[in-house]
Amino acid sequence: MKFVLRLITVILVLAPAAGAAAAPRAKKQRMLYISQSKGFVHGSVNRNGKPLAPSEESVTQIATESGIFEVECTQDASVLTPEKLKTLDVVMFYTTGKLPITPENFTAFEEWLKSGKAMIGAHSATDTFGDFKPYSSLINGTFDGHPWGAGETVTMTNHEPTHPTVKMLGEEFQWKDEIYQYRNYDPKSVRVLYSLNMAKCKTKAAYHVPVCWVREFGKGRLFYTNLGHNEGTWTNPKFKEHLLAGIRWALKLDDGPAEPNPGVQALEMAKSFVAVAGAEAGKNADELMAKVKAGAKDAAWLEKLAADIAAARRINAKTKDGDAVKAERARILAEIEKK
Repeated sequence: MKFVLRLITVILVLAPAAGAAAAPRAKKQRMLYISQSKGFVHGSVNRNGKPLAPSEESVTQIATESGIFEVECTQDASVLTPEKLKTLDVVMFYTTGKLPITPENFTAFEEWLKSGKAMIGAHSATDTFGDFKPYSSLINGTFDGHPWGAGETVTMTNHEPTHPTVKMLGEEFQWKDEIYQYRNYDPKSVRVLYSLNMAKCKTKAAYHVPVCWVREFGKGRLFYTNLGHNEGTWTNPKFKEHLLAGIRWALKLDDGPAEPNPGVQALEMAKSFVAVAGAEAGKNADELMAKVKAGAKDAAWLEKLAADIAAARRINAKTKDGDAVKAERARILAEIEKK
């Protein structure tokens, strides 16, 4: 009888462990990383005769070390078909030019994303498809030059240092990389997480330049960072942590807000304008910013100010008329001073 009782005790003790060992492992998410170049070929996506390009090696390493997803790297975007989408959870783009994705297949991709899937964009994902509106509206921007070249170290302001995708970067940080500015950009469509701090950048512009943003698209999520031109970015542990956090967020493994923050962006537009146009006009930046912050209590006034600053940028881009730009900047500065 004692033997039977001991046997039963052993079985009861071992049963949970055996059950735990038999529990199935969590299924890995499936990523397709597209790095096809139909325009400029970045060094970070150039395989140079090797099996994988530097960015592909980095993403593959992130996948292996995190254990969260497995990745298939391709430089042929035509594989993105409705049938392929059925096997995927996340699609990542580091691409240029007009990709061989038919309008029908792109519509299927949009529906796939809306259903609750994930999209990641790195660097020149915003230099893809040109002015093809469905794509530019989705990613929310089209390349419009890069005044901040690959050799320049820029200073970024992190607008939401508690957000899981950017909390590793701190409230302010420096980065050596090529930074884009955009057209086809709608501040009411995305939540910007960090931007150039014009007051602390060597190359200056009198307008807001966002660098990283997130958005929800139907039930799906999109994470985009403009970083990644330089090959050194892809070997930087902090960038790898940042990218993994973006992937986790897009896959809904971590949570964090995605509601658009046009108010934050409008204030950044004003800060950039004051730092550059105000300084050029010999104005006191601190006094101007105090007036901007006072005026910002009126959301409509701040929104109009941001729109006027954006319009002044377009005057310069379209006409290259320095006198017209100077006159418009003076008018905007006068409006700020009235506050």
